[in-house]
Amino acid sequence: MSDMQDYGSSLGNAAQSRKFETFSYLPALSKESTRAQIQYIVDKGWNPSIEHSEPEHASGNYWYMWKLPLFGETNVDAILKELELCHTAHPKNHVRLLGLDNFKQCAGTSMVIYRGTAV
Repeated sequence: MSDMQDYGSSLGNAAQSRKFETFSYLPALSKESTRAQIQYIVDKGWNPSIEHSEPEHASGNYWYMWKLPLFGETNVDAILKELELCHTAHPKNHVRLLGLDNFKQCAGTSMVIYRGTAV
């Protein structure tokens, strides 16, 4: 069991150490990998939705919604642009992308695209 890695996480340093969503345990996604994940959401027919939250409140269930979900949006560049607009408007907040599944009535995927900074 010595091969197991400890993911140091503390409440006092939530912005830097906390893990959010599956991809936060992996190395940061490159621009190409992020684009591929967004294309996957589009290919599945899921509706992209963008949310943001202050780092100190990100462990809660409720994040602020950035506009309405992008119902029917299939242009990856348009989704990336909205993510960038949200990050520009809220540079200190975490920004995440969800893929909302119409049929199962839930989020099919969720990933933090931009990590915020602590105040």
